[in-house]
Amino acid sequence: MSAAADAPIRFPRPLRAGDTVAVVAPSSGVKPAMHQRLDAALWMLRRQGLIVREGRSLRQQVQGASANAAERAAELMEVLLDPEVAAVIPPWGGELAIEVLGQLDFERLREVPPKWFSGFSDLSTIQVPLLLSAGWASLHGPNLMQLGDTALDAVSKRIFELWFAEGGAPFEQDSAPGTVARRLDGGIEPLSIEGCLVGGCLDSLSRLAGARVADVAAWRAAMGDDERPLWFFEVAELPPFELARALHGLRLAGWFDGAAGVVFGRSAVAKEIASGGDFTEAHALQRALGDLPCPLLLDLDIGHVGPQWSIVQGALGRIDWQPGHATLSQFLA
Repeated sequence: MSAAADAPIRFPRPLRAGDTVAVVAPSSGVKPAMHQRLDAALWMLRRQGLIVREGRSLRQQVQGASANAAERAAELMEVLLDPEVAAVIPPWGGELAIEVLGQLDFERLREVPPKWFSGFSDLSTIQVPLLLSAGWASLHGPNLMQLGDTALDAVSKRIFELWFAEGGAPFEQDSAPGTVARRLDGGIEPLSIEGCLVGGCLDSLSRLAGARVADVAAWRAAMGDDERPLWFFEVAELPPFELARALHGLRLAGWFDGAAGVVFGRSAVAKEIASGGDFTEAHALQRALGDLPCPLLLDLDIGHVGPQWSIVQGALGRIDWQPGHATLSQFLA
């Protein structure tokens, strides 16, 4: 596996002790009742030798977001462009990151050095456009508000290594003990899937099909025929029929054309919803994607049901799977 030298993807430099990280809230902010947990997470950043700069709306929540869309977008652009900021780490996702997309200047972001934008859930609504429209690699991994937990599992903790990792050798992560990833087709033959990692929370990403900031066809054309996307998704709340519609919509928009593979994390949907009735989550996946000419894996360490891998949007990645075990290898340059 080797990275394409001419790929239109730029990777942030590794973090170093003494770097400034901006903690801003482009989606949900943090209500006072959660400030103690936030402080524990910020202490964890400082323990890594990082200098923390808090955003203006970080410690508030109004009508489902930290501030109005214009204020959130302006603050996010401010820190993304600030040369003194090495990483932007929101507290967590939320519901309304999509409101800021139309107010972000992706052309300007394409002209400046990238920096880590880290988190998951609703934050993938921003990460994928950053990749497709500005060429920025970003980090889909545990949210900041998880990182102050002293019981954080060993797999999720590796996000700290990835922030500081140098390019060159692949960054490898094994599946967590107890992870039972499986093939959608029920097969047991080992397989490897290699491609350009891109994806996130399906609940929010499915709303971007056809959006100018998420032009998958144009991005694929710029990447060249040798680079194929390895799509990764996780489901937070979509019941089976909504899941089927979301995947069919992305398929109709061409997202899966020429894909190297499609992989899913463990679903966070309640079992009685995902498996009840005569149309289940399994039926939705099979009906929407079962005939794709590429491998499909389920129940990997991705998303709302931890442990959770840290995945670099835009990295060349390989997933090696066999019954009972999976390994993700990523090149960070």
